[in-house]
Amino acid sequence: MSIIFDTTLSPDKYDLLAAWLSGQGWFSGDASQLEPVGAYRFDDPEGEVGFEGHLFTAGDEVIYHVPLSYRGAPLEQGEEFLVGTMEHGVLGTRWASDAIGDPVFRAVLASVMVQGGTGSREYLVNDEGTELEYEPSMRVAGTGSPGLAVPELWAAQVELRGTTSVAHTEFASLEVHRIIVPTLDGSAEADRAWSLRGAWGGDRVGALLATLSA
Repeated sequence: MSIIFDTTLSPDKYDLLAAWLSGQGWFSGDASQLEPVGAYRFDDPEGEVGFEGHLFTAGDEVIYHVPLSYRGAPLEQGEEFLVGTMEHGVLGTRWASDAIGDPVFRAVLASVMVQGGTGSREYLVNDEGTELEYEPSMRVAGTGSPGLAVPELWAAQVELRGTTSVAHTEFASLEVHRIIVPTLDGSAEADRAWSLRGAWGGDRVGALLATLSA
């Protein structure tokens, strides 16, 4: 499960994203007009890294997708993926990175996709330490099945292909789509072995977020 503390965050995530987005070749919106569409989270089995995928608009109808990883120290050899740092009122300094460059995120995302996992349950913790579960703003699920072998992506090379970030090895290729096209009927499903799909708006719309082939 994911624990979200009711505390301060400086700068907030969208201010951090706004400063970073102008340098991304796939982004063509107005970074001063970011509006959230939905967000999802994954659990790190070791409990050390936080993962949160953000969907948002930027002044028009285009929906952008940025998964972030949050660490208590810089990502090793991850300078090119650094989005920025934030001061968390409980956890202290957090290093936020474009998650496609984080090997733990790639492993978790691949596992969700291949083994038919979902986003994590989310709990808000107040000042008294009380945990309150709440409904995520969107739901995500992988298309695979439990027990399937997950391709190794730890040492993957990462590159941008158009509006898709690709982490690939000799044996597998993980694609994170930056521009999201909502659908009502699943027609945007890619011809890949596995995918991650998201839904929001009371299940009225959904989208293809990532694909994985091996």
